[in-house]
Amino acid sequence: MRLKSARKSFSRHKHKHGLEFPQPSEVTEASLELWRTLPTKIRQDPSMVSFQQVELEHARLHASIHGYSRGPSPVEANFCRLAGDDHEDSFPDIQPMDDDEDGEEEEDEDDEDNGNEFITINVTNEQGVNKELEHIKEKKEIPKPHVHHLAGHYIGNITPPKHEDIDTGQNHLDEDHPFRKYSKIICLFITWMVIIAFLVVKDEKLVHAKQLSIPAGKTRPYILPKLPLSSKVKFSFEGTFLGEQYTNITEHYLTIYLQSLTSTLEGNDSELLNSDSVHNISDPWHVPIVHPYLFDSAPIIKKQHSFDISDNNFERIHAQSSAVRMMVKSNIKASFPISVKYDQSPVNRDIGVIYAAFVLIFLYALIIWEVVHRTFAAVIASTLAISILAALDDRPTMEDIVGWIDVETILLLFSMMILVAILAETGIFDFLAVYIYKITNGKIWNLIHCLCICTTLISSFLDNVTTVLLMAPITIRLCEVMDMNPVPVLMAITVHANIGGTMTPVGDPPNIIITSNQYILKHGVTFLTFTAHMMVGVIIVVIATNIHLRLKYKNINNLRMHEPKELKELRRNIKVWERAAGKIPPYSKDANIVRETLMKKVRLLRHELKKKMTKGSVPEDLYRTTLEELQKEHPIKNKGLLIKSGVVCAFIISLFFLESIPELRRMSSGWAALLGVMLLLIISDKNDMDAVLSRIEWPTLLFFAAMFTLMEAVERMGLIDWIGHATESIIQSVSEDLRLAVAIIIILWISALTSAFVDSIPVTAMMVKIVVALSEKSTLGLPLQPLVWALAFGPCLGGNGTLVGASANVICAGIAEQHGYRFSFMDYFKLGFPIMLVSVIVTTGYLIMAHVVFAWH
Repeated sequence: MRLKSARKSFSRHKHKHGLEFPQPSEVTEASLELWRTLPTKIRQDPSMVSFQQVELEHARLHASIHGYSRGPSPVEANFCRLAGDDHEDSFPDIQPMDDDEDGEEEEDEDDEDNGNEFITINVTNEQGVNKELEHIKEKKEIPKPHVHHLAGHYIGNITPPKHEDIDTGQNHLDEDHPFRKYSKIICLFITWMVIIAFLVVKDEKLVHAKQLSIPAGKTRPYILPKLPLSSKVKFSFEGTFLGEQYTNITEHYLTIYLQSLTSTLEGNDSELLNSDSVHNISDPWHVPIVHPYLFDSAPIIKKQHSFDISDNNFERIHAQSSAVRMMVKSNIKASFPISVKYDQSPVNRDIGVIYAAFVLIFLYALIIWEVVHRTFAAVIASTLAISILAALDDRPTMEDIVGWIDVETILLLFSMMILVAILAETGIFDFLAVYIYKITNGKIWNLIHCLCICTTLISSFLDNVTTVLLMAPITIRLCEVMDMNPVPVLMAITVHANIGGTMTPVGDPPNIIITSNQYILKHGVTFLTFTAHMMVGVIIVVIATNIHLRLKYKNINNLRMHEPKELKELRRNIKVWERAAGKIPPYSKDANIVRETLMKKVRLLRHELKKKMTKGSVPEDLYRTTLEELQKEHPIKNKGLLIKSGVVCAFIISLFFLESIPELRRMSSGWAALLGVMLLLIISDKNDMDAVLSRIEWPTLLFFAAMFTLMEAVERMGLIDWIGHATESIIQSVSEDLRLAVAIIIILWISALTSAFVDSIPVTAMMVKIVVALSEKSTLGLPLQPLVWALAFGPCLGGNGTLVGASANVICAGIAEQHGYRFSFMDYFKLGFPIMLVSVIVTTGYLIMAHVVFAWH
């Protein structure tokens, strides 16, 4: 009965995988003799059941002829094992008649990945037959020189390794190659010399304002104090102007243009004004202004404009005794006050764009090749950009530089870092990690998908940076528990944080910039319409991203710190069976029966290996043991502090939502986070501020400050405007029937690719102006909303392209490095950039189908 049960069990096993092993009737005496020469472990495998059955019949026949009773043979015992019956017979054990069985089994060579080496030992058995026994000697694990992730050594203990004990892998090549080291020092020293040379030679540019009053119905002249030093003259005006979106709804304008004056008289300004030699040297610029009744209540708006002077006029002005004056006139019946700033030597945008591109390439070279730490690289690049501005006679003042730094973002990051540091003391991150470990049943892909979906949902309503600050510690602890490399999973949740932030107007700073535009708000882009249009696209992008992750990490071992023992054993067994099959000469039909049986077993093992490599999980016994141990070791440590922190988090989130309502917008996100953290410090009675402040990622905050300065300097050189004008000219060059599709594609792809390498905030601010201008031009006939959705998707998804493409990416890298898991620019680029391309391609298809084909708008 036990043998029947075993045969049925194996029959189900083989049919499940579609493999047909030989039937007992197909086993010949010659093939049985070959089977007897195989190692014991192979002979007793379930795949050899037909040979075992024939051998059992022979053994019974032999026993009946000799007339004695015996215990179960190894063949019978194997059937009992297959049947699941552990009952032992009371018969005495009689050794089988196979002289080749001596309890020794032949092992095979393992591949290099398993790290095993084989030693061949020659021994002589009782019959005097010299046999070779192959034993496996486990090699001692030799750590790789650049491995920084030690999470595998912390199973059952989710306390992260100390950062100072981890090899960060920063520039080992410098220590091994003195030439590389000194080359780096020389290049950086030359850069420092260039910076100090320009900053010492050039003064800060100070442009003073001049107050003018434009008389009703008259022209007001203003003689420029100095002649222009280039063919472009830049003016800044402040007054009660109207925005560009209101150009078509007003009849009140200022007209501004330049004239040259040539006179042979020496005297005061009046002599120049009476001169007969007057030439218009620029085109007129029309500025819409508010109605005179609104002068006292309208806000002051700043506008900038550069007048182009032809080369002939520029040469004539400097060759003759000439002066240049600005002429301002209005068509209203009231005086109009304005403030004017005149810059006689603005940056030459044609040259500035080249320098701006050079600075960005220099920055990315420092980061990609890890010449220096990314924070120091940003400081060097931003300082170099300021020195280049000085070389172009446009050195900013210290007041300007401080104003370039987005204090709101720095304040938000600072406050949320303190909040997360205090939350960590409660043990909530360890507790949540254990809970997620429990509901995912120790399955790797269930865990990754759960983390990614949670990150996407949280990021839809919280800032991406806040989401990463909350999710990264949980992710690291979970990966340590499951012996996984945290770096790929951290990058995956960062990608989903940027994707999720696309869904709502409050999810990402670019969305806030877009939905804060008054023209866009007045054309039907509300919170609900924005979320409805973006949600469909986000769901599609999340699905595509998860498919991309499954394909990239099809081999689940690429996510592990170490290959599991069961996979090593499977690889070794495959080699053993392949070698056993290779030793059987394929000269006869009998030999082929045994050989084919062995190869079918090899295919079965390969199928099992592929399945385990695709669907990774923690072994059931280890999962249960680890879960019980974690639940005991990581409960909530301080429930009182957790309740207080929860109340503060609810307060901060409430203020975040109130900020999205224009009527209730009184406080920015930075102030909301700071006030919440101050409240938490008060009610938790935290006296040891040194311990709290020591957990803040100061290098990350400095990196953001340097990047804000760099992006403003690059914009001042003209790179952002150059991108905007190129985008607008491309859209206007296509035919009208294709214009909407081309506009969507151009806005989406240019904003995405630009945001991958340049901060998304200035890119979005620039592209909003382009979108509004395209929508306002009635000759183009472009609807506004599809362009808005394309612009919202572009910067958010483009931020996934590189490590510095989004704030959340840098924050995640900082948290990972703090825990000892460092990943470089190229590590992120290899994962993030392909995901960004796939996301933008999918989004392009969605927008074209929704708004070009079906005209959802």
